[in-house]
Amino acid sequence: MKKIPMTSRGARLLRDELHRLLKLRPKISEAIAEARELGDLKENAEYHAAREEQGICEAQIRDIEYKLSVAQIIDVSKMKNTGKVIFGTTVTLIDVNTDEEKTYQIVGDDEADIKSGRISVSSPIARGLIGKMEGGEVVISTPGGDKDFEINKVSYS
Repeated sequence: MKKIPMTSRGARLLRDELHRLLKLRPKISEAIAEARELGDLKENAEYHAAREEQGICEAQIRDIEYKLSVAQIIDVSKMKNTGKVIFGTTVTLIDVNTDEEKTYQIVGDDEADIKSGRISVSSPIARGLIGKMEGGEVVISTPGGDKDFEINKVSYS
């Protein structure tokens, strides 16, 4: 079974979502029971909507339980900061051509959110950064062409 890398924050968010879905389960069952009492199930929109919601909820529960069962939770805050870019670190980059500063945290695929500065470990930027050292330069191939970055800071928090 292949392990899925995940930050401790990502695992906590998944557990929170699982808890929310498990609390929603009985409410959906009640909605199905109430809709069933309304009569003919073939033309009962409330019943069909509640059953669809139940299916989606159950699929999400199974998906989250699976992800948590195969998760390899990595907490970089407990590691010694060597200045090396690894999974979970927050990296501040400076674009060599424009002097624009960008900060990214390298996270698991399910945690990625570019608007929040979290990039997937399998993204081109993260793959180009993994293993590099603070203070070094890196050339990353992007859809818009090659970009030169200086690794300004690597944080393990």
